[in-house]
Amino acid sequence: MSISVHSAEPDEAELNTTINTTPLVDVMLVLLIIFLITVPVVLKQIPVQYPNARNIPTITKPENIVIAVDKDENVYWNNQPVDTSELKDRFVSALRSSIAKGSQPPEVHIRGDKDARFEAIGKVILAVQQAGIQKVAFITEPRNDEQ
Repeated sequence: MSISVHSAEPDEAELNTTINTTPLVDVMLVLLIIFLITVPVVLKQIPVQYPNARNIPTITKPENIVIAVDKDENVYWNNQPVDTSELKDRFVSALRSSIAKGSQPPEVHIRGDKDARFEAIGKVILAVQQAGIQKVAFITEPRNDEQ
């Protein structure tokens, strides 16, 4: 007894083993459109009133330290040139002398040139922080809103 097995005909299509990504792309585009429409509706901003800019005159006290940094990264301590490596020690001695006198710790007012690199001003801020001085202010020009 024999069984005859017929082979597949040559015109019969083979199984397609690739993934059809068209439905996936369609679903993703629909989801993208839904998110683009709903996200601005869901995000609510809290109403905030921004402060008005105003010029407050700086009151310079004798115990305040004024540091100036020019565009060539030269540092000046109360209009006297100083090396950046000496800043921390000078801040520490100024802080100790004010504590010894029983007065308030000094404030540091930094006047930086608009063309100075931030690295030079950052060195001054780092020295102030390492010395332990709490109050630092930046002296700026008032904003001209008429432009």
